[in-house]
Amino acid sequence: MDIMHNLVTGFTVAGTPFNLLLAFIGVFLGTVIGVLPGIGPMTGVALLIPITFGMPPTSAIILMAGIYYGAMYGGSTTSILVNTPGESSSVVTCLDGHEMAKAGRAGPALAAAAIGSFIAGTFATIMLMAFGPVLAKVALRFGPPEFFALMVMGLTVVTSLAGRSMLKALFATLLGLAIAMIGIDLQSAVQRFTFGNPQLMDGIEFLVVAIGLFALTEVFINISEMKNAKEVSTEKIQGGLWLTKEDWKRFWPSCTRGTLSGFFVGGVAGAGAAVASFVSYGIEKRFSKHKDQLGKGAIEGVTGPESANNAAAGGSLIYLLCLGIPGSGTTAIMLGALIMLGLQPGPLLFSTQPEFVWGLIASMYIGNVMLLVLNLPLVGMWVKLLKVPEYLLTLFIILFSFLGVYTMNNSIQDLMLMVLFGVIGYGMKRADIPASPVILGMVLGKQMEEKFRQSMVISDGSLSIFFTRPIAVVLLTLAFISITNPYWKPFGAWLKGLFAKPSPEAA
Repeated sequence: MDIMHNLVTGFTVAGTPFNLLLAFIGVFLGTVIGVLPGIGPMTGVALLIPITFGMPPTSAIILMAGIYYGAMYGGSTTSILVNTPGESSSVVTCLDGHEMAKAGRAGPALAAAAIGSFIAGTFATIMLMAFGPVLAKVALRFGPPEFFALMVMGLTVVTSLAGRSMLKALFATLLGLAIAMIGIDLQSAVQRFTFGNPQLMDGIEFLVVAIGLFALTEVFINISEMKNAKEVSTEKIQGGLWLTKEDWKRFWPSCTRGTLSGFFVGGVAGAGAAVASFVSYGIEKRFSKHKDQLGKGAIEGVTGPESANNAAAGGSLIYLLCLGIPGSGTTAIMLGALIMLGLQPGPLLFSTQPEFVWGLIASMYIGNVMLLVLNLPLVGMWVKLLKVPEYLLTLFIILFSFLGVYTMNNSIQDLMLMVLFGVIGYGMKRADIPASPVILGMVLGKQMEEKFRQSMVISDGSLSIFFTRPIAVVLLTLAFISITNPYWKPFGAWLKGLFAKPSPEAA
């Protein structure tokens, strides 16, 4: 009964005309961001944070969440029609979606992506509604050591899955932690890494780093590759839009597998939507009755990954709301934005800010319906967006970046720092160093330091407090496992070779 009462409260909050408008704007802009290659949900949310200044936190999170799961769906449209993924989680959809389009079955592919996304997003919202309060109650038992261990685990999980090189991802995480230390130490009042600049005594604004590393980096990448850019040729949608009876038979099993794997792998495990979509495609290769058709235009290759990335987007919000730990790079940016608005996500949120939490949950139901209704009729319009000249898109990003950062503090130094981080981000992109761990390290850095120092005060300076409390031990063990996971296979192969019996030929 409590859940139903809270949900009614949430729909009362989300159903106000202003919040309904923001939900619509969010899913619409999110779809546009997903359709346009190279922007992605992280850049989109970072660019639009300045719009939320002065908004109530509930309205701000409704807008950002709409952009988030709208972008998750938007990338599928261009993946299917023109073999151009709007963002990383839609890369897998190209494999079968574009093959279906070339065979004249773009309509069923787009319908399968839209319906699968709707079902997965709704499932993730139901899970958040059902288990969020329970997880928040469990987290209320956490003390400073447990929270520190939890943040370490969150950092290591995202770091281990952020890029192809563990060392590069670890470097990015440490860079983010170093940025978080800039400013005045809250306990000793000593300046750290300010280089005598009084404007750095309050630290570097989160928005400066986020827009520099994502938005301006994309600008520099676009400028450097503009000469080699090729015009995207759009294909017409052939055949009917709806699924056949055979398509429906194949749709439901793959949608179920994609939704479950996406939620648990991408959302709860913190691996992100891109990893979730690849895992889902691997599951389809293993369990689908039509696995021989995958890569040749199988509907399972569209439904599974698209369901997975939307379930992961919803699942990652569980970490954010219940524990205050981002489950992905986009939710890390959302966490930073909420802190800027004066709200601290975490286990107390369900009891202290019920209207915020349940307003967001209700808006996710509304937003998923809006996405379904909005996207099926407007497919042709989304494809035409690919005809927007790249230089206009680049100018648009530059304008929003500079306006957003300058209006925050009216500081020229913030603009210079933003450009600096844009250059750093461009270098990281060229060196294949992921940027999301930098944001995660920056957002969690100060909280980790605070919880570590509180733990040291409780234990009189003894590190044993982290190894004598069961929850902290479990979380730190999981952190160790996640960060060392890439080295297990070579080590296992070495052990196997060490103890293997010599072959008769060798003897």
